[in-house]
Amino acid sequence: MIDRQAIQELRREYMAGELSKLTVSPNPLQQFTKWFEEALHCTESELEVNSLTLATATKDGLPSARIVLLKRFDETGFYLYTNYNSRKARELAENPNAALLFFWSHLQRQVRIEGQIEKVSREESEAYFKTRPHGSQIGAWASDQSAPIKNRAALEKRFAAFEEKFGADVPLPPFWGGYRVIPNRFEFWQGRQNRLHDRVEYRLSGEQWQVDRLAP
Repeated sequence: MIDRQAIQELRREYMAGELSKLTVSPNPLQQFTKWFEEALHCTESELEVNSLTLATATKDGLPSARIVLLKRFDETGFYLYTNYNSRKARELAENPNAALLFFWSHLQRQVRIEGQIEKVSREESEAYFKTRPHGSQIGAWASDQSAPIKNRAALEKRFAAFEEKFGADVPLPPFWGGYRVIPNRFEFWQGRQNRLHDRVEYRLSGEQWQVDRLAP
């Protein structure tokens, strides 16, 4: 049985680093690139450094969140891929705003990114789909993502049927593809001792990034 008092007493001091408004890059993408590379090459690296929490909301503002994988980032935005019939896709169709959260526990860091989201071109989705493992390609066809299913056996039966249908050459499903998050806000968080964490925020004002330090 869970000891509720023990949960309250869970503590960890954050002393892995510091973050200053005076030393960060004036460009948040450059700062993100630096931190992402450090997370990627950390000797205690996370299992999947590119994992992130994607938060979406309905048109009425009801939120939902889930872990997804970042597949690319550059000056044009942050890219991820999914089934366009999934719950997150339906919410993004109603409300094309999203929030991303990266947490790299070994470095005691997190990055929050907010912005508008849009579908990528069919050509971009197809180019990425071709790089996926064969099983993941078949899985994209087999899974009616977010819809109720009878059981695991039914899912595996669909997988086998599509595997037999397509063989080695699996086409891009018409209901599957990419999104690009175009940021208008970044926040970089570095854990510090006594919960006096360092937080640096970038907000897009016109075509310029305004940088501020936030209270923890």
